[in-house]
Amino acid sequence: MHELINTLENKLQAISQKQLMAFFCELSESQKEMLIKKIGQLNLSKIPLWIEKYVKNDDSLKIPDHFDPAPSYPARPKTDEQVEKYAKALKIGENLISQGKVAGFVVAGGQGTRLGFDGPKGNYPISPVENKTLFQVFAENLMAASTKYSTTIPWYIMTSPLNHDATIEIFESADYYGLGGENVFIFQQGTLPNFSFDGKILMADKHEIATSPDGHGGSLKALYASGAIADMKKRGVEHISYWQVDNPLIYLIDPLFLGLHVLDKAEMSSKALVKAGPLEKVGNFCQVDGKVTVIEYSDLPDETAHQKNPDGSLVFELGSIGIHLINVSFVEKLNQEGDFALPFHRAVKKIPHIDENGERVEPAEPNGIKLETFVFDALPLAKHSIILQTVREEEFAPVKNATGVDSAEVTRQMMIDRAAAWLEAARVKVPRKADGTPDCVLEIAPSFALTPEDLKAKLDQIPPIKPGDELYLG
Repeated sequence: MHELINTLENKLQAISQKQLMAFFCELSESQKEMLIKKIGQLNLSKIPLWIEKYVKNDDSLKIPDHFDPAPSYPARPKTDEQVEKYAKALKIGENLISQGKVAGFVVAGGQGTRLGFDGPKGNYPISPVENKTLFQVFAENLMAASTKYSTTIPWYIMTSPLNHDATIEIFESADYYGLGGENVFIFQQGTLPNFSFDGKILMADKHEIATSPDGHGGSLKALYASGAIADMKKRGVEHISYWQVDNPLIYLIDPLFLGLHVLDKAEMSSKALVKAGPLEKVGNFCQVDGKVTVIEYSDLPDETAHQKNPDGSLVFELGSIGIHLINVSFVEKLNQEGDFALPFHRAVKKIPHIDENGERVEPAEPNGIKLETFVFDALPLAKHSIILQTVREEEFAPVKNATGVDSAEVTRQMMIDRAAAWLEAARVKVPRKADGTPDCVLEIAPSFALTPEDLKAKLDQIPPIKPGDELYLG
């Protein structure tokens, strides 16, 4: 033990991080073991590089000198050739789903803090009538898709150290929402140390390093390290449908998207929205050296964001919304390349820690740097990547804030609006107010319909809707 401690101290001294063991002598035996384990998990050889390149450098991720708008498929086919290709893609996608080649994967490491909710964000109640949680909405989607395609679609859920145990508890108490525990694989993402502005790793306590989750980009490592990829291969899964936990409108298992992805031999693909405005806070899909690349809204110069085409549309109009298809073989290949790493994004944050005297510090102002990785940074590593446009009202209503933009209230209204549009597409009369919004509260369960087309076969099960009604179709 003494030799191990000496070796650790020497390694930390060599990278100017000896403060990690400043209180070692004061710790209990179990605390010493915990700290040694945590230091052993740090990538000590890379930390000096991270500090130089990201922590001390606030211009660490320079955007490319030249980039173009990325090509994409429209949400609806516009030419005869596209009509033919979309029909072919739809069949391919449906066949792959029914053969069990697709899994669902949600990134669910966040807490509901910004929503004023205590617990994992996935447990936040969101549906307009039944108040189903995000997790339940997704589970019902997967179950309905499994039924529709006569298969079993497994679900992989990435948590963070903040909510891992609570998430497992939620699923166990809900009996895995009927999916079966054997078809739900819950695993944790990795963490990264937090730094002071001068590059020192901060301590959360005398025996604990201050860390934070490594971002949704960490999913590509965690999928492999957790055994999730091995489990997928055992099941015959080839494609991963990736989404983020705050979006209940997501079309989880989309045969058209899957078919286009496979037809074009893509390794990782994305769905995109036409942005609501030049400065909407979503990443921008671009093309750099022939590769699909996302440039963050905060990194795209305003004058570039405002550029317009002759028809008045934005040049960089496609926004990234965290919906991807990823090949199992692509994740495997990345992880077998040895030192696979996505670039870090630097965030200046308030980081609670202890000072050199071991006193607790709760900073009033940002005092350090957190590093994280973003999954879209893997797109340029794919041999080929496609983008399929989707429609905001159909598929994107993130629950991020307690009030205002991207709030639960807005999301619920969008769920009602989509249900009304689906019903009207099936020729069901929906009462509307003078401003055009539905004069009723509607919720369509995934078991009732996954798409507007599914409703048409169930018209006899839909009662007349009167103004002020609250209707649940399940």
